[in-house]
Amino acid sequence: MKKLLVTLFLTLALSVAPAAAAQRILNIFNWSDYIDPSVLEDFTRETGIKVIYDTYDSNEMLETRLLAGDTGYDIVVPSATFLQRQIAAGVLQPIDRGKLSNAKNIWPEIDAKLARFDPGNRYAINYMWYTTGVASNVAKIKERLGKPITSWEQALKPEWLKKLADCGVYMLDSPEDMFAISLNFLKLDPNSKSPQDLRKAAELLGNLRRYVKKFHSSEYINALANGDICLAVGWAGDSFQARNRAREAGSDVDIAYVIPNEGTLMSLDNLAIPKDAPHLAEAYLFIDYLLRPDVAARNTKATGFANGVAASRPLIDKAILDDPSIYPNEAVMRRLFTVAAPDQAQQKLITRLWTTVKTGR
Repeated sequence: MKKLLVTLFLTLALSVAPAAAAQRILNIFNWSDYIDPSVLEDFTRETGIKVIYDTYDSNEMLETRLLAGDTGYDIVVPSATFLQRQIAAGVLQPIDRGKLSNAKNIWPEIDAKLARFDPGNRYAINYMWYTTGVASNVAKIKERLGKPITSWEQALKPEWLKKLADCGVYMLDSPEDMFAISLNFLKLDPNSKSPQDLRKAAELLGNLRRYVKKFHSSEYINALANGDICLAVGWAGDSFQARNRAREAGSDVDIAYVIPNEGTLMSLDNLAIPKDAPHLAEAYLFIDYLLRPDVAARNTKATGFANGVAASRPLIDKAILDDPSIYPNEAVMRRLFTVAAPDQAQQKLITRLWTTVKTGR
């Protein structure tokens, strides 16, 4: 009997061990604070797939990993201009939408905008889209400027910005955003890659450096929420996250976000699969999961960013859906613009100019 029990135990142990060793895995590389954490938990609960979730706060960081090869990631989330360049570099693989049962939920108008960067919509699916604007501490801005932010001149002219230096100013560490809005403010083509135009934008931004506490693309969320700064040139969703964190903490900090009168950059962040993705089937399952209307609505509620799933709109909180800073109305949409990716030579100049803007060297 003892011998029989030992044999049964060994048989059971050997049958369980391979199953444990073969647990399915999904490796994701996404922007900071860009998903409802419970979505990841529910995906694992539903599929049994373990999610390893890493974050970054700049397109340059993601692109460096992709171009180096062998990232180990199954899903990445590049912005559209960088996506365009990564497609050309051959570091992404086409996405077969026929494998996505929820592809029918993709927002056609947003998909059409993405096609400018991904012709035929072969390599990416929009995750979130948003604007670059000005987030501010309402009370501190009123105290120092006497009126709310309405124009880019209040953020891009030294005579205005120096009035805010004492209460703290952050700007995005993103040359794509900062050069585009500066060019537009200078009444130049925001999509211009002319060295002359780019130098004019760099000069404008360089004149602001002494009044800018930090160039960073994620730290301004907590800095705003904590009342450590009074103005940030940042992304819409991040600004609303800052406002919500302040409210949840019971703080008296009131954060406002505005798309200035002159218009601004509209950007798209997109789901893509690296060419060397080790867990392809799992990547497709997760992308399909994100395209469910209820899941997309949860992610918008958690992040404050508009999503690319049209069918999610009836499920989104009315306060978010009716906010033109998150879901711009037709009049605001007409003031938005997109920009194309620079080529390699243009990118080198942009990187060099941006370094000068931030360091003065």
